[in-house]
Amino acid sequence: MSHTFSTNPLNVNMNMVSMTTLTRPRKPNSCFSSSSTFLPHCNIQTLRFLPHRSLLRLNKNNCYKWKHSMFISTKPSLKDGTLSLNGQEAITGVPDNVFLTPLSDSSAFLGATSSQSSSRHVFKLGVIQDVRLLSLFRFKVWWMIPRVGNSGSDIPIETQMLLLEARKGPDLDKSNDSPSYIIFLPLLDGEFRSSLQGNSSNELEFCLESGDPAIVTSESIRAVFVNYGNHPFDLMKESMKILEEQTGTFSVRETKQMPGILDVFGWCTWDAFYQEVNPQGIKDGLKSLSEGGTPAKFLIIDDGWQDTTNEFQKEVEPFIDGSQFGGRLVSVEENNKFRRRSKESQADAPNDLKHFVADIKRNFGLKYVYVWHALMGYWGGLVPNARDTKKYNPKLTYPLQSPGNLANMRDLAMDCMEKYGVGAIDPDRISQFYDDLHSYLVSQDVDGVKVDVQNILETIATDLGGRVSLTRHFQEALEKSIASNFQDNSIICCMGLSTDSIYHSKRSAITRASDDYYPKNPATQTLHIAAVAFNSIFLGEVVVPDWDMFYSLHDAAEFHAIARAVGGCPVYVSDKPGEHDHKILKRLVLPDGSVLRAKYPGRPSRDCLFIDPVMDGKSLLKIWNLNKCTGVIGVFNCQGAGSWPCLDNTNQNHVSNSAEVSGQVSPADVEYFEEVSGKLWTGDCAIYSFNKGSVSRLPKEEKFGVGLQTLECDVFTVSPIKVYYQRIEFAPIGLMNMYNSGGAIESVEQCGDPSSYNGRIHIKGRGAGSFGGYSSVKPKGCSINGEEEEMKYGEEDKLVTVTIDASNNSGWDMDIWY
Repeated sequence: MSHTFSTNPLNVNMNMVSMTTLTRPRKPNSCFSSSSTFLPHCNIQTLRFLPHRSLLRLNKNNCYKWKHSMFISTKPSLKDGTLSLNGQEAITGVPDNVFLTPLSDSSAFLGATSSQSSSRHVFKLGVIQDVRLLSLFRFKVWWMIPRVGNSGSDIPIETQMLLLEARKGPDLDKSNDSPSYIIFLPLLDGEFRSSLQGNSSNELEFCLESGDPAIVTSESIRAVFVNYGNHPFDLMKESMKILEEQTGTFSVRETKQMPGILDVFGWCTWDAFYQEVNPQGIKDGLKSLSEGGTPAKFLIIDDGWQDTTNEFQKEVEPFIDGSQFGGRLVSVEENNKFRRRSKESQADAPNDLKHFVADIKRNFGLKYVYVWHALMGYWGGLVPNARDTKKYNPKLTYPLQSPGNLANMRDLAMDCMEKYGVGAIDPDRISQFYDDLHSYLVSQDVDGVKVDVQNILETIATDLGGRVSLTRHFQEALEKSIASNFQDNSIICCMGLSTDSIYHSKRSAITRASDDYYPKNPATQTLHIAAVAFNSIFLGEVVVPDWDMFYSLHDAAEFHAIARAVGGCPVYVSDKPGEHDHKILKRLVLPDGSVLRAKYPGRPSRDCLFIDPVMDGKSLLKIWNLNKCTGVIGVFNCQGAGSWPCLDNTNQNHVSNSAEVSGQVSPADVEYFEEVSGKLWTGDCAIYSFNKGSVSRLPKEEKFGVGLQTLECDVFTVSPIKVYYQRIEFAPIGLMNMYNSGGAIESVEQCGDPSSYNGRIHIKGRGAGSFGGYSSVKPKGCSINGEEEEMKYGEEDKLVTVTIDASNNSGWDMDIWY
């Protein structure tokens, strides 16, 4: 059977997506007259995208080159080889074959044209230099990391987001100049994907590729989106909303249904067992977590539960590293470890997966059980011509990576799949496969899936319509199956950080945001935290970034735990049974198994955007977030432990792992603080340091010093001090025994006449432990759920503390009266 399908398999509305590419080489269209506003190689649907004021004029010397007409003035402009936004020069030396399509007063699309048709182009955009910049680039086929610099030559191949700082004053180093920001986002245009890169001449380039030699073009109108703004996080949010509307291929995070696993504590079996996962081991792990007072409420049964075969692993021969990636799926059902095939065999195995899932839900109070599978079923896809797989028509395919991927860091899994091949499912059968697999899992009472190896599609796109169309087709089939079979948008996406996948994420709400957590590699612990924080600037507008699992009993355990506390992400560990640090876990997990999740994806503070917190030898990483009533800042020393991959380390300012790094922290590091400050705010904040257990008062713009050694961190609750009853200044800290103490507070309000000098402050919250709040006046008393409780008050630090016992864990109402 043919393994080809329509180059537009989803029948995308052509009024929503600019299809400027060709599926086969074509003859050039005839040229229009210079007075025409039509574009060569464009259809009428393309023209409907162009703003009416944004006329494009043909270049008289070449009918295939056209630029923005200077007849009409717009803020984004391309004039005399200079791209400017709001008067700020972004790129100089722009070649004649580059053109601009203004979209709004601050944004535009960049494109380019060539005299040759090809499946892959590299176009120069112009020179970038003497500006602070941040790149997010794919250093492996699956994963993305940050890189900072100040010129085009610092921009790595496979950059998927580029942020520039443009200062208004003449001195770029003057800290009192208010900066503005320019963002470049390479896009999917028709059947082509763009990525950014720099060259040794400090020129910014974009690479345009289809992933299929038969899918060619000579131009791209909407290869790169560029936008300008004064607030970096607003700029990112607004840019992604514009692109959501313009493309119609993805949805922003805030519009998506959030899976229930985000608000409860979880356990993943991967680093506990790897592929040797088994029913008894899972029971042992759930039992030891529960007995320690931190019960898991969701479980991910990772790789090792499926019915697979591997011709490259022989039981009698020594294990070959990487051969595990040659395994292929035999059927959608579970393997013999989780299914008793006969009464006589596997006496210790459950009857079937459903029996096992029901057992652990009943005995350990699990709310959600997820299982792992790869996008193609398994690492090596499906076994061709097997009884249960032949209906999906798998074809043995050998992946082929793009030159951009090969220019960065190779990956063992991809190398092995290139060697062993992948049993790729026929695109015409992929919907059937996902529905068969997921409906079977639902019949076994499984609640959701973690879907791995997603970027494999870009490497097998030859003769299948190209990487963009193939990804669109698979992603639609996957999300449709999730919606049809599961009740809670129950999917975690993984190994899918290419924009092919990101810009096709319409429903999926959680995506792994970093390379794996490697418990045995001490050099990767700091890199992991920094990478997720920076990646979340981009990813966090489309999905909830998943920081991955970690060990609670580990040298870097608290480092990872505090990152999850401020990350606004799912919180789950991969501890081996009985190997837990419950002291750390109890600072993350409430007795009922819920977590105090922060409101947004955790991202670096504004003054960290263009620094290297891993290798510059002097900078701390600050990650900010908000709760319902407070802000939170995690501060991390990521220096001295590891080095970024794909970087010449000879000129880096390494520090020893015993050296202390100092930095400044301010309440102003918390963005969107107005969401929690309100009308009663004094302008000051109560700052609670978890490490010191102390509270201090500070104006919002003031700073305080923090010194940390390598792999040390602290977390600060930032609570707005508000005036109640004209004279009482109060700010809730929350549960001081929790890393994200303010996450325990649901609401704070004054009860009674606000013009009086006495009254009650009513606080709703959840969780157990030591509640704290800043109060300028000593309260007269306190009650919890109507019962008067003992209260302590410190005259020096103005700290009110009350103990909340575990019986009130699920929710409490506190009254403090004056």
